[in-house]
Amino acid sequence: MTYDAIILGAGAAGLMCAAQAGQRGRRVLVLDHAPEVGRKILISGGGRCNFTNLGTSPDRFLSQNPHFAKSALSRYTPADFLALVERHAIAWHEKTLGQLFCDGSARQIVAMLLDECARGAVDIRCNAQIGEVGHADGRFQVGDASAPALVIATGGPSIPKMGATGFAYELARRFGLKVVQPRPALVPLTLAGEDLLFRELSGVSADVIARCGKAAFREAALFTHRGLSGPAILQVSSYWQHGTAIDVNFLPDRAPGWLLAAKAAHPRAGLRRLLREGLPERLADVLCDRLAIDGELGATTDRALAAAQTHLAQWRFTPNGSEGYAKAEVTAGGIATGDLSSKTMEARRVPGLYAIGEAVDVTGWLGGYNFQWAWASGWAAAQEI
Repeated sequence: MTYDAIILGAGAAGLMCAAQAGQRGRRVLVLDHAPEVGRKILISGGGRCNFTNLGTSPDRFLSQNPHFAKSALSRYTPADFLALVERHAIAWHEKTLGQLFCDGSARQIVAMLLDECARGAVDIRCNAQIGEVGHADGRFQVGDASAPALVIATGGPSIPKMGATGFAYELARRFGLKVVQPRPALVPLTLAGEDLLFRELSGVSADVIARCGKAAFREAALFTHRGLSGPAILQVSSYWQHGTAIDVNFLPDRAPGWLLAAKAAHPRAGLRRLLREGLPERLADVLCDRLAIDGELGATTDRALAAAQTHLAQWRFTPNGSEGYAKAEVTAGGIATGDLSSKTMEARRVPGLYAIGEAVDVTGWLGGYNFQWAWASGWAAAQEI
């Protein structure tokens, strides 16, 4: 059975690539070992699919080559995908920070992609055992199918319960492509040692600024029975390395010197009461206990208050790990961009071999960025195959 392209993986990137190539007149086969297509799409955004972000720009993606994503992202934009969504009459809404969601269900996005594939007469096979991939005389052989183009769109190992594996990396290495060490990203972090005391706050969240190196995000942080989660923590987790610390500003709206000003204005007030005004009560109490300032502000030295103020603005946690691929929304690292064309996603030394989506060393922020990379990289490859 001969095709123009075989695409391995029926996720966001694979389906987008298949639909676009099929509509360009290419005969396309999509293979996936899962029983249904788009499984990660279906669980995304709480079941409503955060399908893109209006703030998409290359600086919101991590990669060993920060310039690699520029070409694809500039040629297929959030506006382009939104136009496709609206053509299919899918109602949507914008949440905070440019995040776009379906009003209804993520199944609408999967149905849209399948409809686009049908328009291109794409052959999709689920429950497919891919097995060995052969390559000879300019053609790739997968089972009973062969084609001059093979697209790796099998993603990374995040969320293994959905069938995710590291197959993309094994296949890339087989063809001589380098792989940047994969790691869990957008993942909750775990705490140990002195920080274990914070586990008693499981379920408590607060609006904070979380920092890791130069990366800083203002969103909610959530304490869990294992450590830290919530959007702010998931964001910095992509930048976090084992052994490094993250800093949390628990009171990001307080001006410099606010605690000394409070002492001057309300000398008989206590720190506990002040913290409860801006934080959940349980969190305020734990922070106050850790700071060991329990008397009136007027009876506390300026030096102690200045130190407490600094501590609250830069509360340091040193995670001992993360919750791993099981809880990671995406995988950082992957097929090295140095081995791929940023315009076509084709392997430089293996004509006809392409890699797209999460399989590639391009990882977006939380909030629809990784879907936009899937759409854009899939579209870019489809223009070439």
